[in-house]
Amino acid sequence: QVQLVESGGGLVQPGGSLRLSCAASGNIFSLMAWYRQAPGKQREVVAVITSGGITNYADSVKGRFTISRDNAKNTVYLQMNSLKPEDTAVYYCRVGNTGRWYDYWGQGIQVNVSS
Repeated sequence: QVQLVESGGGLVQPGGSLRLSCAASGNIFSLMAWYRQAPGKQREVVAVITSGGITNYADSVKGRFTISRDNAKNTVYLQMNSLKPEDTAVYYCRVGNTGRWYDYWGQGIQVNVSS
């Protein structure tokens, strides 16, 4: 029932910036997150934000990426700065409430950082 519609993504040069958005249907979720998956690699969590604005980041993106949310729009964002080639992946958003993550994902947004 949850709909997650992602937008953004594209091709940028190393050092460039990109902003991803994920609009969720209906409810406010206690947790919203961004994951990514590169070819041949396991999907990994990139950043998580609570409904109260508490954030956590993967070590690989700390200081470069910022996750935020607009609860009025039920939308989560990922501002990606100082992009590196290793950031190249398909990015997915995910949501959850207290006690569980929902088995729903955004459709996936390709981010390519050229070298």
